[in-house]
Amino acid sequence: MSDTAGLNVEAKNGHALVDDLAGRIRGRIMSGEIAIGAQLRQAELAADFGVSRTPVREALRQLQSGGLIEVLPNRGAVVRVPAPWEVREAYEVRAELEALAAARAVSRITGEQMEELRRVNQEMYDHSVAESRGEPVGLPVSQGDNDRFHTLIADISGNARLAKVVNDVNETFPRNVSAQLIVSDTRHRDENFREHERIVAALAAGDAEAAAAEMREHVVKAGEQLAEWYEKRSSTVFRGGAGAQ
Repeated sequence: MSDTAGLNVEAKNGHALVDDLAGRIRGRIMSGEIAIGAQLRQAELAADFGVSRTPVREALRQLQSGGLIEVLPNRGAVVRVPAPWEVREAYEVRAELEALAAARAVSRITGEQMEELRRVNQEMYDHSVAESRGEPVGLPVSQGDNDRFHTLIADISGNARLAKVVNDVNETFPRNVSAQLIVSDTRHRDENFREHERIVAALAAGDAEAAAAEMREHVVKAGEQLAEWYEKRSSTVFRGGAGAQ
């Protein structure tokens, strides 16, 4: 899929072009379009984006410095596979941040926002069930479907810096893996839905302590699920094995 038209190369140069390319490559990695462990070939990316190899090379260096990709002997740049301990640490931090967001949201949430949370949770569940059955659902379930629930609560908390830090933690790892877990693992999908329901119930009850506790437990469990996924696949993915995603 070429991004040449949207890139508007003529309007960008230097650092702006490199930043734009890095953002677009990052987006492909986060969505799973470029899988973990996959090689990032400069010539292919340059042709795809309609630019020379030089800005692509600089964009890859930028992503490497951010820890999203790494350079391996005889393979070049590849999408880095997160270590399970990294996932657990990140989700431990995320759990505390989102617990704070949930507690703050209790005194700020409106009835309309409460209904939106319920609707988003139900839509994500119904969509993932349909996809798991092979039913036509249009676009596949993405992590954005699940993230919307959490993003809404972070926004409702009324602390923009808190919402940004939560998002920054989320952007540490490719987001499509969690979405695949929701689709492919019935138990995980059902638990995810019920945990969201309990968070909403605590918000509706005006119980900040319960909202924080439910959110904290939910995020820690999600992190453990993700860490276990990487543990099971790391032996093949680290070696560039196929089928990781």
